[in-house]
Amino acid sequence: MGNGAAIKRGARAATGKFLVFMDGDGQHDPADISRLLEKLDKEDYDMVVGARDWDSQAGVGRGLANTFYNWLATRMTGHVVADLTSGFRAARAEKFREFLHLLPNGFSYPTTSTMAFFRSAYAVAYVPIKAAQRVGKSHIRPLRDGIRFLLIIFKIATLYSPLKLFAPASAMFFLLGCANYLRTFLSYGRLTNGSTLLWSAAVIIFLIGLVSEQITSLTYRRND
Repeated sequence: MGNGAAIKRGARAATGKFLVFMDGDGQHDPADISRLLEKLDKEDYDMVVGARDWDSQAGVGRGLANTFYNWLATRMTGHVVADLTSGFRAARAEKFREFLHLLPNGFSYPTTSTMAFFRSAYAVAYVPIKAAQRVGKSHIRPLRDGIRFLLIIFKIATLYSPLKLFAPASAMFFLLGCANYLRTFLSYGRLTNGSTLLWSAAVIIFLIGLVSEQITSLTYRRND
């Protein structure tokens, strides 16, 4: 059923106080588990993520994409996100299970779980790790997964604060409408349908953002 489905099944079946997640491609060193658990338990964090450095990225393209995701998540949450997509992490079991209904059955469970923890004000920390070269063949496909990564960007925004995504988009359409109106007024001395459509789109996008923000708040309300 997919990577995320395996994570959810495993999280439900586990009986321990902590959950540890690792990718199955041989990149992660099991010796680092003790470092994650030590920070999680002794420093009272709710989730600790193994953060890869640039040399541990699977190629320049993946490295640039992950750097962008980290920057975007940092801007959205106001907290430093060292590695948004790392699959090597440890979490308190009862906290992680609160968000199982949000996790997809496919990829991107690290992104979803990280943003969900931040949204619920759970403490997240990062521990630097070294990741080895992948064992076996990657299932990443440039075209298919390029679209998937684009969707991850929107997921980052909508999971944490949808209005931070919709408000700038609304403002952009509003300004485009004003610019088009100025052009047509100076050229023809009238208001055209193009400006009206752009302003209407700005209002609709902003209202969608407000509704999305309320839905997000209701989604996390039981955890606040």
